[in-house]
Amino acid sequence: MENMLKDRVAIITGSGRGIGQAVAKLFASEGAKVVVSDIDAEPANETVAQIKKAGGEAISYVGDATGENFADGIIKAAADAFGGIHILVNNAGFTWDGTVHKMTDKMWDAMLNLHLKTPFRLIRAAAPYFRDAAKKEMESGNVIARKIVNVTSIAGTHGNPGQANYSSAKAGMVGLTKTMAKEWGRFNVQSNAVAFGWVDTRLTAAKEETTEGEIERGGEKVKLGIPETQRQMMKMIIPLGRAGTVEEAANVVFFLASPLSNYVSGQVIEMTGGM
Repeated sequence: MENMLKDRVAIITGSGRGIGQAVAKLFASEGAKVVVSDIDAEPANETVAQIKKAGGEAISYVGDATGENFADGIIKAAADAFGGIHILVNNAGFTWDGTVHKMTDKMWDAMLNLHLKTPFRLIRAAAPYFRDAAKKEMESGNVIARKIVNVTSIAGTHGNPGQANYSSAKAGMVGLTKTMAKEWGRFNVQSNAVAFGWVDTRLTAAKEETTEGEIERGGEKVKLGIPETQRQMMKMIIPLGRAGTVEEAANVVFFLASPLSNYVSGQVIEMTGGM
């Protein structure tokens, strides 16, 4: 079952680090041509270098995924470099927490823009390479399966205190996922989502210990991570007793992007260790 993504072109947002990086490297190892995207150039370029060193094909596209021209730009870059697009993984994200009565409009808008508006823009921009390309293929009787994989969260399927903005955006991704399965299913596009629980990344590291504990957005510094006391509580309620790894997370995304899921669409898979 090697090279299951041979001749496929994949865009993965937020793939310079964490889950996205693991997905990019796995896709490339399975034969995909990968567009690695990150807001920071260094991790994006480093991921591309690792893929190329392992014998894969990849390019980097650096930019803020919420930018007005980002979607059109990355779609064009992928098409120019590799001739088309077959897989779109909407993975870029971070959290900006606060209880509702203390949450600002900026905090709310930042989560909705990144986790919902950006995937919508990317899907819309990809239409010529998903929907329109399939129309032409139908004339020859050979329609290639294409994939939309949206990375959501159990915060979106179950809610989470202190994350009304993030939870609402991630819940919206579920609605977008299911709608695309219905709209583009006749073009052999499978649209699915992965709802992650606790996966070990810089976003879930202990706030007290993480060395990459802050990012700056809109002129404000956002503290990343989870308090250690909460991390210990999570271990107690997860039957497997631990966080998931980025490699385990990438495997689920791979399933939904591969031919293994060609008759799976409109679904949300929760990866939570049984929680």
